[in-house]
Amino acid sequence: MENKTIAYTARSVFTGTNMLQHHAVVVNHGFIESVLPMVSVPKGIRIHDFGEAVIAPPFVDLQLYGAAGRLLSEFPDSSTLDAIVEEGRKGGTAYSLPTVATHSYDVIFRCIDAVRSYCNEGKKGILGLHVEGPWINKLKRGAHVENLIFTPSIEQVQELLNYGGDVIRMITLAPELCSREIIALIRSHNIVVSAGHSNATYQQANEGFAAGVEVVTHLYNAMSGLLHREPGLVGASFEHEVARASIIPDGFHVDFAAVRIAKKIMGERLFVITDAVTDTSTGPYRHEREGDKFVANGVLSGSALTMVKAVYNLVNHADIPLSEALRMCSLYPARLLNMVDHKMLLKAGYAAEFVVLDEDLSLSAFL
Repeated sequence: MENKTIAYTARSVFTGTNMLQHHAVVVNHGFIESVLPMVSVPKGIRIHDFGEAVIAPPFVDLQLYGAAGRLLSEFPDSSTLDAIVEEGRKGGTAYSLPTVATHSYDVIFRCIDAVRSYCNEGKKGILGLHVEGPWINKLKRGAHVENLIFTPSIEQVQELLNYGGDVIRMITLAPELCSREIIALIRSHNIVVSAGHSNATYQQANEGFAAGVEVVTHLYNAMSGLLHREPGLVGASFEHEVARASIIPDGFHVDFAAVRIAKKIMGERLFVITDAVTDTSTGPYRHEREGDKFVANGVLSGSALTMVKAVYNLVNHADIPLSEALRMCSLYPARLLNMVDHKMLLKAGYAAEFVVLDEDLSLSAFL
């Protein structure tokens, strides 16, 4: 019988925690048998050598809105989710959390239906749904549609959770507008609560963290900034010991120096999202591409970032070591959704999923 075991080798193997030199990832029937030095690979095993490259776990993107001209809120169906998965893989992303921005419940419900159906069909790559708004602060709405934003009652929150609590994995809200009871109710459904599009004071932000807010959505963007007399949501995020934050390292949403500063302060609490949108000509969100970013009604609305480009930017523009840049795009977001259990690490017994990056940090393979 033919031996199906393959040893994938490269100059470097990043396990998700450590960078190993001249090692091999030994794979059999979709699972990793071992990670060991090249010289220790048993004879008779087929070797696939990627040369001067890095083998690493694939990426996880917890905020993006569509792909290939299909915005999820406009086209809430399997074709859109297929496009998100396919486009994501081109940038090294294995798992995505599609996001619906501020919309009516009718639109959000249709997005929930699409994701639920997709997952029930056994398709892979979609983790659930991220609902960003409509429970946000109009003063920090960014490109969100103002007349769709509202402060919810317990009953309105319960209505959404009754319909989609099994599909929604994250909700972004303004903690200064949502009570402790609302935050606790959301958390009781094992949904991650993130503070974003918020004008919270430093005190309000910390009250939100104490109530159960775990994350901050796209740090710096659409939130109260760090000022010397009012540290705001940014200051509270910097100071907190466990609260995490996503960031968009495209050079447009956040200056790379600000990325570097946040990283020095927050360490492992900072992770990457692409916040990627796609061209749209219908609906309330008319995203138009301008170079490497998107605008809607003249307002910066989303990125054209991929995860592999994010790794490149972190290393080359924010002076973050490659191993840590990879963790920010893979391990740290995976931890947030409790995914690091037999996947997202290169170690024996885990799923054999990984990306291969060339010396210039471009994606050369996705397995």
